[in-house]
Amino acid sequence: MLYKRWRKISAEHRNEIALRDFASGKRWTFGELFSEGEKCRAKAEIVFPSGHSPEFVFQLLAAWRENKIACPLEHGQSPPKFSGTPKNCIHFKITSATTGNSRLVAFTSEQLAADAENIVATMDLRADRPNLGVISLAHSYGFSNLILPLLLHGIPLILAPAPLPEIVRRAAETEKTLTLAAVPAMWLAWHEADAIPGNIRLAISASAPLPVNLEQEIFNAHGLKIHNFLGSSECGGIAYDKTNFPRTNAAPAGTPMQNVNLTLHENGCLIVRSSAVGETYWPENSESLGGGIFQTSDLAELEDGAVFLRGRLDDQINVAGRKLSPETVERALLKHPQVHECLVFGAPSRDAERTEIIVVVVVSAEPETELKHFLLQNLPAWQLPREWHFVESLSANARGKVSRADWRATFARKRA
Repeated sequence: MLYKRWRKISAEHRNEIALRDFASGKRWTFGELFSEGEKCRAKAEIVFPSGHSPEFVFQLLAAWRENKIACPLEHGQSPPKFSGTPKNCIHFKITSATTGNSRLVAFTSEQLAADAENIVATMDLRADRPNLGVISLAHSYGFSNLILPLLLHGIPLILAPAPLPEIVRRAAETEKTLTLAAVPAMWLAWHEADAIPGNIRLAISASAPLPVNLEQEIFNAHGLKIHNFLGSSECGGIAYDKTNFPRTNAAPAGTPMQNVNLTLHENGCLIVRSSAVGETYWPENSESLGGGIFQTSDLAELEDGAVFLRGRLDDQINVAGRKLSPETVERALLKHPQVHECLVFGAPSRDAERTEIIVVVVVSAEPETELKHFLLQNLPAWQLPREWHFVESLSANARGKVSRADWRATFARKRA
């Protein structure tokens, strides 16, 4: 089904530029990309496209043409071991493991196509506004926003080898207008280097929360609205911020994607229903995924058709029987002008009465006493972090995510 669609797209746009690789300087029309893809052969029953080059596209096309399963990998990531696969499955995504161990999510061709359709329609991706590709092609975000629109909707793609400011600036020079999908850490780096290309007409941020102050600063400096995109490996796009002006607080996540229905579970978590929801986890399934329904761990509120995020159920901190979302403390702390980044999580307390303590990792030159005093003006005393750790930066993985689980584990090792 996917290769048939690709064959149709490549014929309709035969003489138009489809793919440009900034690193090599090579470019392919849709007709040339089809011919090049025909030469590639799948060497195994499961194909593992990887890297950030045209070879990723060729490997994927080989899998589609030969009805093989594809499982994209990050650079240097080891292929998972398979023992059988679900019926009708043609694609596996590896979850990002932000809060725990990564898992495989199985998809049918119809589910992948539905996600691409929802994204292209909701975001208004267009052929006259190519995608500048700097995010991981293997991650669900990059795969659904860059690869599938190219192959299933004829949206051209420019591959930049790295998100370095100078590379992004030079890679953007040859186009009149562009779409740039990135993660918050990239937007921050480009903003600080004054390297956001002036021909960006659609700016998207996903995979991690975008600080409101950064969104506002970029808008004030460039007149560029960054549209927040909420998605998940399990179900593709969930919500998108279509508004034309920057947010004033971090809670709004936009409105549901086209063809996506959102409701709330009795525990307050978001439930996603759409034809883009994955088939199942593999090899162990879960009641939270299947039958076109994905029950997330995102605590949310639905109001006037919009989604407001309130943290994650599995991240909640139990402080002497009172539940606290770490995002509550993070949002308050990020309002301080000298706090650049922060991450809050719970850790076992040595005080039996408290159950957990609140720990914060923060990037700031301000002393702990000043930051505590600042928080006391916005939060009740019981919500103040008990332990503070000052670092130069919060390391993000290749997908632009800062893993709360990783920082919690690091803290536990140092404490042991």
